[in-house]
Amino acid sequence: MLAWRESLVVLLATLAVRLAIAAFTPLFPDETYYWDWSRRLDAGYFDHPAAIAWLIHAGTRLAGHTPLGVRVVPVLAGVLATFFACAAARHMAGGRAALITAATFAVMPLSAAGLILATPDAPLLAAATLSVYGVVRAVDSPNRSLWSLGWWTLAGIGLGVMLLSKLTSVLLPFGIFVALLGVRELRARLAEPGPYVATLVAVGVAYPFLIWNAQHDWISFTFQLQHGLGSAKGSVIARELDLIGGQIGLVSPVLFILLVIAIRHALRETEVPLRRLLAITSLVVFAFFAYSATRRRVEANWPALAYVPAVLLFTTRPRPWRSERWLQGGLGIAALATFITYANAFVPVLPVPATRDPAARAAGWEALAPAVRRTLAQRSRAHRTFLAGDRYQEASELAFQLRNHPTTYSLNLEGRANQYDLWPTFPQRAQPGDALVLVVDEMADAHPVATLLTPHFASTERGDVVTLERGGEAVKVLRIWVLDGWRGTWPRASLRSRP
Repeated sequence: MLAWRESLVVLLATLAVRLAIAAFTPLFPDETYYWDWSRRLDAGYFDHPAAIAWLIHAGTRLAGHTPLGVRVVPVLAGVLATFFACAAARHMAGGRAALITAATFAVMPLSAAGLILATPDAPLLAAATLSVYGVVRAVDSPNRSLWSLGWWTLAGIGLGVMLLSKLTSVLLPFGIFVALLGVRELRARLAEPGPYVATLVAVGVAYPFLIWNAQHDWISFTFQLQHGLGSAKGSVIARELDLIGGQIGLVSPVLFILLVIAIRHALRETEVPLRRLLAITSLVVFAFFAYSATRRRVEANWPALAYVPAVLLFTTRPRPWRSERWLQGGLGIAALATFITYANAFVPVLPVPATRDPAARAAGWEALAPAVRRTLAQRSRAHRTFLAGDRYQEASELAFQLRNHPTTYSLNLEGRANQYDLWPTFPQRAQPGDALVLVVDEMADAHPVATLLTPHFASTERGDVVTLERGGEAVKVLRIWVLDGWRGTWPRASLRSRP
């Protein structure tokens, strides 16, 4: 009981630290993109399901349109993920396992840093740990019992919320199905109603998103399939090494090795079918992204689902590690990596240029608002002036940084398609004679987007240059363009579609 209480103390301490960092670090462009979703709530969006938008909306109702407001509820969801993981570990191996689980999620960079950000990973991991907890309890309950059915139903609720968070969530139930089919002692579970009830419950929870996608030509599914399994580019070996390196960086080297060892040992533990189920589930998720890396570059956080069962295997290992120092060393190195990540969020401490510093992607955007306000102050009020970027990053940051949080547009003539294509666009809202203030990357020559738009406006003028800086070093240079007198026409094709 003492160890369980200590795990709850770790959870509360983790929450306090994450909230403090969430409040005082600027938002990344992906976060402002999801924040813009939260201003137009829907059952689904181009890139992902709707859970992250609803969480951000709830947070901004509590704490305003601030970094803390955007992140507060996702941070709570991240801590909830750890709580469910601790509950599963406690059931499997007692209070000490729960304490180690709390410590692992507190210091592992994947969760320690990733679950501060307002991204779909926060609700995804909270729901995934709930679902895994339900499966753990169901498998440990008598076959065909009411208890088993109840726990499978809980797992189905978790799976439904996962489907409302991120489409890669389907990998977890698929991994569980493969494990139930592959572990002889668990095969009888496929003959009980629980797994099928869980599936129906999950579909019921995710039904609004499925209907929304059906009404939008399954656009989210199409995008994610193309995003992860599109045509192959570059070196396969380089992408696979990049995937492995990303996992080591997000988990920390020693902890990553210990997780691999825990999975390998679990596969050999024929006397504990549940542990083999967790190991197979983790491997199925990893295997999918290893295959995906043969097609496209895999972002380091994409396999995050695999770590839910993997961490449980690590923290509940029935045989003790050969040396307690391995456990302490793994957690210690992970804690050091997390401390450096936290420190780097405030002050550049990594020995890399700002353009390669992950934290720098959130830096300097506050300089954009004053420059745009100056441009708008010089504008005639005879016609309306619209604000836009060519990519969602500039469009969403522009909307967030300006005090009145205006509606902005992402033209997507050069950048990839995104949610802004589904909302009313500039050509749909503007009238002939209106002006467009456009933010794009600065180039020595005229930006391709500005050049493409020139025939469609009476005049095109370069405005201020805005340098986004971190620690006195330039991260990105943006140019404000003023396009006056829209002629009512628009380019027929985007630059990205041209050969």
